[in-house]
Amino acid sequence: MKLRHSLRITAFVLAAVCSSALFAENTRQILDGINKLRDIPYAKRGAQIKQLAAKIHDLPASKEQVELAYNLMSRATEGEPGRDALQAATDAFSTALTATPIPGKKDKVASPYMELASVVRYEGIHTDFKGPELAQAMSELEKQDEAISKADFTLSDLKGKKVKLSDLRGKIVMVNFWATWCPPCRHEMPDLDAIAAHFAPQGLVILAITDEQLTKVGPLLSQVQANYHPTILLDSMKTVHKQFYIRGIPKTFIFNREGKLVGQTIDERSQHQFLMMLQKAGLDISR
Repeated sequence: MKLRHSLRITAFVLAAVCSSALFAENTRQILDGINKLRDIPYAKRGAQIKQLAAKIHDLPASKEQVELAYNLMSRATEGEPGRDALQAATDAFSTALTATPIPGKKDKVASPYMELASVVRYEGIHTDFKGPELAQAMSELEKQDEAISKADFTLSDLKGKKVKLSDLRGKIVMVNFWATWCPPCRHEMPDLDAIAAHFAPQGLVILAITDEQLTKVGPLLSQVQANYHPTILLDSMKTVHKQFYIRGIPKTFIFNREGKLVGQTIDERSQHQFLMMLQKAGLDISR
């Protein structure tokens, strides 16, 4: 009897070890797939995102599942891989959060719920998540947007010239937060440059704000293009970053000619996506 009992215990432990090893291997493969997404063209990236979302959905409920789903959704919002891909990533994230709630600190909503709310609010994506955390996060975003819509700032460009947001009333203004170390930010730069150059006659101004020092920004611009058309502004104290509640970059806000906030992104955008947003702000993109 003792021998059989010992064998049963050994078999149980062995099964648990095998299950744990399989889980670890699955998570490693999923994470590896997420990390390689930026190497895949947008036209093919959507299919890979949906495959990874399905694999994450099938994982056992755990914090690791939430983290993987969080990382995948962060990649799915980059550029234009397709709304069905973003929906699949959001569904996997919603399922993971439902199974494994993430506590916030004190009275603050945990960041995963803020990201989920951002996708719902700014991308128009549906979620089946029913927890009260989503309503709290949506309320917080609404308050932030109200504050941002009233924001004003003055920053210096690369030559020390002061630029004030409110002085640009009458123009359509894009406020883009970026940094040299950010791959999606750098991927946006050629499109922002082309848009700024082409639509300047219509009164479009792009303010590209970084919290880095001039010594970091200057060398990159000399590599990309010396005559970069967006106006680079330095926010080394992160004052304006805080004013706009920047949690991740790239992040872009669009103000119409009356100074009203009419749109914002939560990540990298393609040229087509930028143009669609600018059209809603009153820009004639056919010209």
